[in-house]
Amino acid sequence: MNKYPLWKNLMLVLIVVLSFIYAAPNFYPADPAIQISHDSGVVDQAALDDATEALDADGIAWFGAIVDNGVGLIRLRDQNDQSRAQQIINLNLPSDFVVALNLAPNTPSWLEALKATPMSYGLDLQGGVHFLMEVDLDEAVGKQLNDSAAAMRTLLREERIRYRPPLNVDEQNRIAIRFTDAETRSVGLASIREEFPDLVFRTQELADDFLLYFSMPETSVLELQDYAIQQNLTTLRSRMNELGVKEPNILQNGINRITIELPGVQDTTRAKDMISAVATLQFHLVADPGAAPGTTLEYEYQGVPYRIDEEIIVGGENVTGAQTSIDTQTTLPQVNITLDAVGAQRINEVTRRNVGKSMAILLSESKTRSVTEVGPDGELTTTSVPFVDERLISVATIQTALGRQFRITGLEGNEANDLALLIRSGALAAPMYPVEEGTVGPSLGQENINNGIQSVMIGLAALVVFMLAYYRVCGIAAIVALFCNLLILMAIMSIVGWTLTMPGIAGIVLTLGMAVDANVLIFARIREEIENGMSIPRAINAGYERAFVTIVDANVTTLIVAIILFSIGTGPVKGFAITLSLGILTSMFTSIMISRAIVNLFYGGNQVKSISIGSAIRIPGTVADA
Repeated sequence: MNKYPLWKNLMLVLIVVLSFIYAAPNFYPADPAIQISHDSGVVDQAALDDATEALDADGIAWFGAIVDNGVGLIRLRDQNDQSRAQQIINLNLPSDFVVALNLAPNTPSWLEALKATPMSYGLDLQGGVHFLMEVDLDEAVGKQLNDSAAAMRTLLREERIRYRPPLNVDEQNRIAIRFTDAETRSVGLASIREEFPDLVFRTQELADDFLLYFSMPETSVLELQDYAIQQNLTTLRSRMNELGVKEPNILQNGINRITIELPGVQDTTRAKDMISAVATLQFHLVADPGAAPGTTLEYEYQGVPYRIDEEIIVGGENVTGAQTSIDTQTTLPQVNITLDAVGAQRINEVTRRNVGKSMAILLSESKTRSVTEVGPDGELTTTSVPFVDERLISVATIQTALGRQFRITGLEGNEANDLALLIRSGALAAPMYPVEEGTVGPSLGQENINNGIQSVMIGLAALVVFMLAYYRVCGIAAIVALFCNLLILMAIMSIVGWTLTMPGIAGIVLTLGMAVDANVLIFARIREEIENGMSIPRAINAGYERAFVTIVDANVTTLIVAIILFSIGTGPVKGFAITLSLGILTSMFTSIMISRAIVNLFYGGNQVKSISIGSAIRIPGTVADA
């Protein structure tokens, strides 16, 4: 009656063992570390030795410096030394090295082989990385004008209106067009105003040039700048989701700044690149040898110089999708590109007319480099210097007209993944540059965190003492089930990747109380049945069977409330709802299944004459005292 079949016992043991394995990484906290990478992608041992010697000279304690896959990692003894260590290493290494804050995992290799990872922690528990980014709003206006300038070049060429190249945006963010005479300028002005009625124009004569300037009105500039900030916020949240960062804190700070806080980030170098990267793909025809000066751009590809037409066939704004895959012929990574309807039509028309010619793909990336200097007072100051990296990533002969989908080859593995990620997450409307970077400590303070963890420990200890004192041997079953509940809860949160916050700890504490409450109901029912004259084996069976309905009813109503909190809540409320709802499910399983398996172990025989379940109880024919 009170014995599980072998398969059920084995299933429970397997669940507990797997829960222990996947909860185990949480008992190996990560070390504060400094990560060193290089623009070329390789960090050698000599550079790592220079970095560690600089830390020694400054008295910063470190251990475990290694180079793995071309990236250096130095573990520190104290998290408070991270910012200082970053500055010292920046000062002693050349500027083409990238030095970033990091957290080095300590998960044993055998757990990593089983894909076991620790839980994610919120900013209030673990802290994380802080960036203050400044959005270049002038660049957003310049980009809009550059797009308009490209469209004007096409328009004037199609209308056969002659102008003097180059037609571009000047330092005052104006589109400047030079004509040879006033009559041609008037014809050009009429054609352009018909297509761009919102732009403000001004004319000027300078020597033999008849100039025509176009600029954006102030209201349009303000609208574009507000759009740029909001678009960057949306893109950043999308990029952080792609990186797997849970619950990032991304907020506008003032007119042109954005605050970004990323909890528990493991690879801050890549996070920083993904935050500020403005990766733009541009498709150009390779220029004819007789192309007019000022209408071409010069780049190198695989050591060979190329001149490409300044006119863009298709830009990044026309790319709607990007996925990485492996080229079956070369076994190298490739990016599969999908264009929108406008881009597909444009590239089809151009490539159909230019079969046999070459087309180049230009990748333009806005990046930053940290530079540390010693100030007059001896203090170290770190600033971020922006730069633009432009290079050709593909030059190929047009064999046939291209359609909506095609692929880009010639990229390295990480480069292909990052490019696809940037395209999928959307483009930044304006470049951003970090003006402040550092680590943030837990927002609640270490003392409050310790108090939260201590509350869980005190709650567990109080429950253990109470259950042992009141329910004796049966209390042991409840305690074991309680610890199994906590273990399963930790394992599920680690596997799924949900973020644990301080309100989440409150949900765990509440879950532990509810788990014990279920066992209290069961044990009270067992005692009641025995006092009514039922045999112990039948009383145990009846206690679990009849208390089951009450337990389910009580927990389901709480679960409904937790689900509602999760669906409509944000931040702390959602963190509480996650652990509460998950804890309700695990507590029902452990309180009913695991605790009964343990009770069966002690009292599974049909000839049981006594049971240690608390106060003195009457058993048919005997009196059993607990």
